[in-house]
Amino acid sequence: MQEELYKVQIDNIFEGPMDLLVHLIKKHEMDIYDIPIALITEQYLEYLQWMKAINIDVAGDFILMASTLTKIKSRLLLPLHEDETDDEDPRLEIVKPLEEYLQMKSAANDLIARNLLGEDTFVRNPNQENHSMDQDGEIIKVGLFELIDAFQKILEKIPGDQRIEFTADKISVKERITQITDILEATGSTTFEALFSESPDKSEVIVTFLAILEMVKLALIRIVQHAQTGVMRLFYQ
Repeated sequence: MQEELYKVQIDNIFEGPMDLLVHLIKKHEMDIYDIPIALITEQYLEYLQWMKAINIDVAGDFILMASTLTKIKSRLLLPLHEDETDDEDPRLEIVKPLEEYLQMKSAANDLIARNLLGEDTFVRNPNQENHSMDQDGEIIKVGLFELIDAFQKILEKIPGDQRIEFTADKISVKERITQITDILEATGSTTFEALFSESPDKSEVIVTFLAILEMVKLALIRIVQHAQTGVMRLFYQ
């Protein structure tokens, strides 16, 4: 009998709908005051469809944001009546919350960047020294949507039918977590690409993706990315 499909909950652990919007805006180098709503809506819905396809439980606020984007897109497509003006851009419904969110994120990042009380007083955890890939390169924290981008690139290289159908007929997510844990316990860290065989199939890619998400939730690993080369590395915590 086939195992029950593995479902990953992302609530309160990974990024929310605003983070996905920010990710898309940065990815396509958009101006938040001139967002191409048709494109951003299409891309947003593709991410939601991808997450649902591999059994990631999408929270209700993601669906609400999708509805908001679709509504704005529809309003932009509708012709104005004679008694209406175009003074109010429908996109402001999303631009204003985006502005506030980016301001809060910036303030939060400033707080994180400050030296913690006592940080230079106590002995530093040796694992902290391992969270860098080289002394000269800048590293950035990897989130859910950067991971999705990385996995999509791997899936695009797999020939044949590109439909994503997750089945547990080869290896379970729990077994994959054990495998990755063994690798990291032996090496301390590994590159993202090194987790896959030379010719991975869809099942291997998707199970690995779900295993990594679960390990991040359990605070077993940390993932960083080299800002210049784009190389992702997993560290055992």
